[in-house]
Order: sequence, then C-alpha cells, then structure tokens
Amino acid sequence: MEKGVAITLPDGSVRNFDGPVSGAEIAANIAKSLSKAAIGVKIDGALKDLDTNIADDSSVAIITRQSPEALELIRHDAAHVMAEAVQTLYPGTQVTIGPAIDNGFYYDFARDEPFTPDDLAKIEAKMAEIMARNEPFRREEWDRQEAIRFFEDRGEKYKAEIIRDLPETETISVYRQGEWLDLCRGPHMPSTGHVGKGVKLTKVAGAYWRGDHRNAMLQRIYGTAWRDEKELNAYLTQLEEAEKRDHRRIGKEMDLFHLQEEAAGSVFWHAKGWTLWRTLENYIRDKLADAGYDEVRTPQLIDKSLFQASGHWDFYGDNMYKVRVDDDRVFGLKPMNCPGHVQIFKQGLVSYRDLPIRMAEFGACHRNEPSGALHGIMRVRAFTQDDAHIFCREDQVTQEAVDYCRLQMQVYRDLGFENIDIKLALRPDDKAGDDEVWDRAEDGLRQALREAGLEFEELPGEGAFYGPKVEFHLTDAIGRTWQCGTLQLDFVLPERLDASYIAEDSQRHRPVMLHRALLGSMERFIGILIEHYAGRFPLWLAPVQAVVATITNDADAYGAEVLEQLRARGIRAELDVRNEKINYKIREHSLKKVPLLVVVGNREAEQRTVALRRLGGKDQEILALDDAVSTIEGDARSPLA
Repeated sequence: MEKGVAITLPDGSVRNFDGPVSGAEIAANIAKSLSKAAIGVKIDGALKDLDTNIADDSSVAIITRQSPEALELIRHDAAHVMAEAVQTLYPGTQVTIGPAIDNGFYYDFARDEPFTPDDLAKIEAKMAEIMARNEPFRREEWDRQEAIRFFEDRGEKYKAEIIRDLPETETISVYRQGEWLDLCRGPHMPSTGHVGKGVKLTKVAGAYWRGDHRNAMLQRIYGTAWRDEKELNAYLTQLEEAEKRDHRRIGKEMDLFHLQEEAAGSVFWHAKGWTLWRTLENYIRDKLADAGYDEVRTPQLIDKSLFQASGHWDFYGDNMYKVRVDDDRVFGLKPMNCPGHVQIFKQGLVSYRDLPIRMAEFGACHRNEPSGALHGIMRVRAFTQDDAHIFCREDQVTQEAVDYCRLQMQVYRDLGFENIDIKLALRPDDKAGDDEVWDRAEDGLRQALREAGLEFEELPGEGAFYGPKVEFHLTDAIGRTWQCGTLQLDFVLPERLDASYIAEDSQRHRPVMLHRALLGSMERFIGILIEHYAGRFPLWLAPVQAVVATITNDADAYGAEVLEQLRARGIRAELDVRNEKINYKIREHSLKKVPLLVVVGNREAEQRTVALRRLGGKDQEILALDDAVSTIEGDARSPLA
C-alpha cells in the first residue's frame, strides 16, 4: 500500500494525496487556471520539471510565467531550442554548453565556418518553427557508457567529454524535444511552445572550450529571452540606451582614461579622469573621517605564508599574481586588504577599551581575471578598493553594522542613487568555520538590518567563505542593477590569524571583524557613475566644472579675470580663447559634458557680467560677475559642505 504524501503550499496550507503526486497534478488539484499557467515546480526549494513525482512529504510551490524563477526556465529552454535550430540548419555543428545567464542565454558551438548576422536571422526563424511545433520536453536517464558511445557515434566529442568528467555518482540525464535531444540536468518547461515570443539572438563571440585558452576556440551565440514581447522590447530599448552611455565611449569623449593591450586589465587615468577619481575619493575619505575611521596603507607584495594562514591562498590562489624572488620565497600581489589590516591590529596589545577600531584603506589590489571577462574599467585586473575593517567586541557588532548601513545609504543618496535593494548572503557549502559560528554571524547581520529599518532579501549559499555578507544593489538611471557596497561579518579570520584583545577579565579574546566597502572597486564604481549620469555629472563631481569661453579676442583679458575668480573659489575651470565661433565652442564643450559654460564678449567685459549656459539648456542667464561666481560656488558645493 502506497503511503500518503502531505504537500505544504507557500501559504502554509497542506494538501494530502494518497500516493506519489506530480507538480502538474498538484496544480490541477489547486485550480484549473493554475494548471494551465504552470510551467515548473519548486520542491523543498529546488526547481524541478512540472511532471516530477513527489513521493515524500514536501514543501511545494507551483511556478508560472509570473514567478521570479520563470525567466531561468524560459532562457534555459530557449538555449535548447536555439541548439536544435543550429544543428538543423548547419549539420555537423557540435553543441557544447548552453546555460541561462543574466538577461538571456548562450550556447557554444564547434563549427569550422563562422556564424554571420544573416545566420542569426535564419536561426531565429527556425527557432520560431520549433516553438510553433510545441514539442514536449521529455527527461530520460541513460547509462553512462551508453551515453558516451551515443554522442561519440554522432561526432559529439565535447558532449562525450562532459559525461566522462562527471562524478561516477552523477545521474546521466538527457532531454528530448521531438527528434532532437541534448545532455542536460534540467529542469525544463512542459514544451518548446512555452518559450514564447520574447526571444532574440543578439551576437556571436569567440569562447575557449571550458574557458581555457589552451583549448579549442568555439563560437558562442548569445540571445535574450523574456516572458513576452513587451518585456523583450523594454530590454532592447535599455540596451540601446546602455550603448549610448557606454563608459568606454564617454570616457574617450571626455578624455578621462584609456586602456591598451600592453597593460590589459589596468587603467591609464588621464588628468580629467584622475580629477574625477580624487573628487570621489576625497568625498569618501571625509565621510570616513567623520565616522571615526583611521586610514592606513598596507604592502602589495606579501609572502604567501600570510595568505595560507588566512585561507585566501586556497580560495583565491588561482587568481593571484605570484612572484618568486632570489631566495626562493613566493610572494603574492594582494587580491584583498584584510590580511594586512589584521597585521596592523596585532601590533601591540589591544584593550577592550580600544574597541571598536575602524581601519580604512584605498587599497590597490590585483586579481588575474580571464581576458574574456575584462570589460573597460568595470572589470579589471588592477583595482582599488575603498576598503575598511572594523575590529570590535561581539556586543558592539549590531551598532557598528547599523552605523555602517546608515553611512552606506547616505553615500548612495549623495551620489544620486535612490533605488537600493539589500540582500543578505548566507553560508556557502565551502565555508570556513563551524555552523555555530555562522549562526551567530548571520543572526548578527539580520538584527543590524532590522534595527537600521532596512528591508532585505536572504540569499542562501551566496556568502563569502569566511562569513555572511550584506550586499547593496543599486538601480541606475536606465533600470540596471549593480552590486556595489558590502558588509561581511567574520569570526573566522581573527581566529586564523591569531588576532586578540585583552578583555575585562584580563584574558585574551578574539575580536569580531567586519569587512566593509562603500563603493567596492573605485574603477568599477566610476564606470557605473559615468553610465548612470551619461557623463553629465552633478556639478560637484564634474572633472571640469566650468569653461570660460570668449566670443572675441578682445574679451580674452576679461575671460582670464573671470577664470581667476572662479579658481580662487575652488571651481575647476578652464579658459577657451581659441579663434573659433562661439557656437562651435558651445557645441564642443557640450559634447565633452562640461556642466557650465561662462560666455563673455565685449558687452560682458564692459558691463562686468557673464552669460551663464547650463549643459542641456537652451537659455542663458545674464549675471553680474560677483553673483555668477557666488552662484557657481554654491552649486558646486559637495554634499559634505
């Protein structure tokens, strides 16, 4: 006799079934409309095919196209549909790996001839045919050796290699859609028709097999997939706007920085770009000083023994730059600042009365990112973190975390970001430390977020290896999200590096360590700012805040006087006395995103006035020179003033 199964639904209600039951049957039992809308099922938190049988008491949620998980299913299925279309149109092409990714999907193909834009149009048309056939996805489990032989006989050497490399305990599963099939863990929606019409192929790129440059070069076709055409069109519009705001193009137009192959992954900052950097850095530095942080500086080259002791050598060693010196010692270019800050903390005896100690550094770090992952100044190998570490007693954790969260939110508001999502990333599988320590760390951050009055979402398994972390996700002017600031609570590193303080009982105790960054990588955050503002920075941040432009050479002397007065008030101003028409000067400085143009001619020189033009505005304001200088000074005042 089959045992009954109790299914707990998201609202807490329980439905009982006489025996094993599928997600589709549960949906039908709840409502006919839900049965029609269902595309997948979540069983005890794991996303599964809708027809998966559930034999034990479980928590179950039915997934529809409106569920957050729907996009992952849609994109995964779209990748399979694309792979079938490619192999149908171009026989002999091998399929390799094709996952869902943020905003879409891709599939890597092994084919001698390159794909062209015309090919993408043909593939899209064939995908539409496959989706119109509405072929069911069917899961099959195969014997490992039979699967290897099958794919080898078809000339699919990459698929055979994937199977060989899977653990012996791994179930080999294949999904069919009509006559076509692919090696896949799943899950999938009920049929190809569920992918819908919100799909578009976007580009072709090269990709090494398994990301290793020593392996064969494959062709990667990217696509995007959404719930419907409305969502697709909104995303494509966002892409167009993002292209206009590309920080690499704007950086060149504004003469902020450049990149070149001889220093791949490192940034050459030009004078105007470095002015922007220093303005942002000084703003953060002043905020930290007000919040009681001491700024420090730690070495970039450190013996590997320190990274081994901290645990970073095992977790990050493959991405570290290593240097072997004459005496056969191995040093690492630091990929983060925390081990160095612990060393400063350990110099001399620290009393409980000294805590908290807040230690900040604009620390230069290096990580050996894959060349294919580099992207302008957003993803680099040499970067600077606005890093800080707070060493405190356990009873001080909540207040320190609350203070950080409030500081973080104020910084983002000052920088023009109002829409901020907060996520609490919890322990990963490869964590350091025991569960009791992690329980205390996670509960401490939950309490701090609640006391700060902040709403947050929990992300199981997404924490750092040494502790949970709070992530701040910013939404920019065109609706994209960026994960920037973080706060990480760490009981592990002080233990590993033997950091201690003398407590009231005159015994040594371990401090709690809070890792925090307001911006994260300075390079990346500046890239985000460039794209958020499309180069039209608020006046206090703009590298060049004003240009004094003369209409005739007769006004050059007066223009120089105006420039002198602006600079005397701390305004970053330049003088343009070129023998060019004023409309040409206005257009050129507008393209360079200069916020203010101070126009002077003979009449302005005689009347001691200026014509003030603001970027993006069509009108000009006539002001007395003293009034204009005072107005600009006030407008250019930073949020700290």
